[in-house]
Amino acid sequence: METKSNYIFVGIVTLALLLSLALFTIWLAKFNDGNQKQYDIFFKQAVTGLSKGSSVSFAGIQKGQIDEISLWDDDPEFVRVRISVDENTPILQGTVATIASVGFTGPSEIQLSGAIKGAPPITCPKKDAKLVCPAGAPIIPTKPGALGELLNSAPLLLDRLSTLTERLTNILSDKNQDSIEKILINVETLSGSLAKTGPELSAVIGESRLTLQKAGLAADQMAAVAASTGQLIDGEGKPLMAEVNKTLKQAQKSLAALEDTANAAKPAIDGVSQNTLPEVNRLMKDLRDLSASLKSVTEKLENNGAASLVGSPNLPDYKPKK
Repeated sequence: METKSNYIFVGIVTLALLLSLALFTIWLAKFNDGNQKQYDIFFKQAVTGLSKGSSVSFAGIQKGQIDEISLWDDDPEFVRVRISVDENTPILQGTVATIASVGFTGPSEIQLSGAIKGAPPITCPKKDAKLVCPAGAPIIPTKPGALGELLNSAPLLLDRLSTLTERLTNILSDKNQDSIEKILINVETLSGSLAKTGPELSAVIGESRLTLQKAGLAADQMAAVAASTGQLIDGEGKPLMAEVNKTLKQAQKSLAALEDTANAAKPAIDGVSQNTLPEVNRLMKDLRDLSASLKSVTEKLENNGAASLVGSPNLPDYKPKK
């Protein structure tokens, strides 16, 4: 009887310990939940690779996990993901959530990033809380990840690839292939002709360079001769110009005296025969022409020097290209 009582006592103690352990576990879970905050994320894309218990990281540091994944009843296009993160995680305005793979072939996780320093935290307002937080938890905006962007742009890429393929097909049509073949044949023919005439072109270029060099040397020699001639004429031409000026002045004086004499003798000349008067007129005309010629020579000497009487104007100096 005493042994049976001991068994009952041991059983009661064991049950009490198990119950205490269960209560402690529940309390510990609630305590841990008290150190975390829950947020909702609405993805309008496939969440392949995510599951309950998947990791949630902030700036590459694990800060929580996924508690629930389900379709949103109000709009089945969205997938609602409920996450729990440490309460000290800075979930501020500007924070966005993306789906990323851990490694190249590893499982997917939710990555949080983009928190702005000094921004207020993401919370549910007291007013219109149901409108801002329809599922009862603050909402973190989403941002398509690299894989999501690729999948979203896949239709556009396929459309562009199809257009490119059609254009390539048009370019490589039979008609265009014939044209391209003719162009290649013409290019090949032209290349062959240029290859054959290559030595001749080289010879012509060489002769042209030699001719230019000779022309440059000749121009230098002409410039030197012109300079020497100019110095010679400038040295000896000044006395000549003075004599010409003196002769011109004397001729002008003689012409003036002759005109005065003719004017004074005009009454007598009127009686001279018709044969003598034309001779006098021609003489006066010749004297005027001589005066004009001497004046022109004088102007040339004054403007261009004595070199203008013996040759053409000096050529400009020529400097051959190096």
